[in-house]
Amino acid sequence: MRDTPSVTKIHYTLRVACAFCFIGHGSFGIVTRPLWANYMAVFGIGKPLAFHLMPLLGGMDLLFGILILVLPLRILLSWLVVWGAVTALLRPLSGEPFAEFLERAGNFGAPFALLLLSGIPGTRLRNWFKPVPSRPSFDEVSLGRLQTSLTVICFLLLAGHGGLNLMEKSSLVSQYASLGFAHPFGTARIFGLLEVTGAFALLLRPTRELVMVLLIWKVASELFYPHYELFEFLERAGSYGCLLALWFVMESGIPAIGVKDWFRAGNLGEGSQGLDYSSSAKVSIKPLLTSMENSVAS
Repeated sequence: MRDTPSVTKIHYTLRVACAFCFIGHGSFGIVTRPLWANYMAVFGIGKPLAFHLMPLLGGMDLLFGILILVLPLRILLSWLVVWGAVTALLRPLSGEPFAEFLERAGNFGAPFALLLLSGIPGTRLRNWFKPVPSRPSFDEVSLGRLQTSLTVICFLLLAGHGGLNLMEKSSLVSQYASLGFAHPFGTARIFGLLEVTGAFALLLRPTRELVMVLLIWKVASELFYPHYELFEFLERAGSYGCLLALWFVMESGIPAIGVKDWFRAGNLGEGSQGLDYSSSAKVSIKPLLTSMENSVAS
């Protein structure tokens, strides 16, 4: 018999993760982090204008992050999915390794997972402006889909960070040197290999124990940035939240849905009450129960 996970815990884990992620990201804009100028240059924006825009964009991130805590509207979560993906994609578009995009999968993955848990609004415009429920309806199909989605998101962010270690990213090497490692380049390669191995282990044979180990590792590895320590740690909240939410989802023992069945395994949900398959489940299970009763009787 499977245990029922607390969907409320999953909801608030992802919700707080989304909020802290964009509060941390917005803080970089408030302090006008010079690196942002490279990303704005992708759109042809020069440095003088870029530094004027940074506080505006950062303030928008901060506002949306706070709003997620107070009023988590579906339209707001949808925007965070798009904005998180675009800002992450600007890194490889500006000349950085593609692993930088993968490593930030939690930035857009956490709001996407929260939307998925609560029900995609669909074509009804009014549903996009309703807050997601803290206790949405769910069943094995919806939880299986959520588990698959979170597993893929966590795989990407772990593999991305591992790839950056294997490429000996300068900020990571500096971090290891500041922590006292005698051979920081070798340390980066070892950590990278461990992270990539852990990512593939999670993808191929996920267990709750492995998820917890990876969560502890992820939190610990983000604690020691040489610059902007607090902002960097907060911005990675999407990564911690996705791993912790996956750990909660796996509590039920419900199997994940295969990627090929992800779209055809029932409706993705539409409306203000989230995913609810209870009626369709009864329709499909009743003939099976009848068949089993007849077999026993014979």
